[in-house]
Amino acid sequence: MNRIVLLWLASLFLIALAFAQTAEITRTANPIYGPLAKVPEKASARTNPLQNDPDAVAGGAKLFALHCAECHGRRAQGGKKAPSLLIDDVQQSTPGTIFWLLTNGVVRRGMPVWSKLPEPQRWQLVSYIKSLNPKPDAGRGNRSKEGKSASGTAKP
Repeated sequence: MNRIVLLWLASLFLIALAFAQTAEITRTANPIYGPLAKVPEKASARTNPLQNDPDAVAGGAKLFALHCAECHGRRAQGGKKAPSLLIDDVQQSTPGTIFWLLTNGVVRRGMPVWSKLPEPQRWQLVSYIKSLNPKPDAGRGNRSKEGKSASGTAKP
């Protein structure tokens, strides 16, 4: 009887281990964000010429509302058509990487090519997307952005 219980517990342990490994692989190798890793090194190294322009984020927000929010969500949280832009994979990407993806799109996944949008406007979008970086306060993840008003003050 003890042998059966021991075999049963060992089986449960192995199944739990397999699920944990599968979840870790899925979390770290999300194919939705795979195109970020395929950006050419030269493009990835580009810096945002508007990164110190205080008006770039506001301009990017307007452009985002016009061109991106339909798929990525009003707050870039993602939706049925497009992934979240708040996730670390995106927020830790270089400005050049985001600019390259905006310029070239990911057509096979439904992301349009935005190369006809003037380059300064694409950099404004990059500024806005990078400004969405959720603050690492108390591990609340993306809620830190959701719980703030447009002025950055906490909502009641």
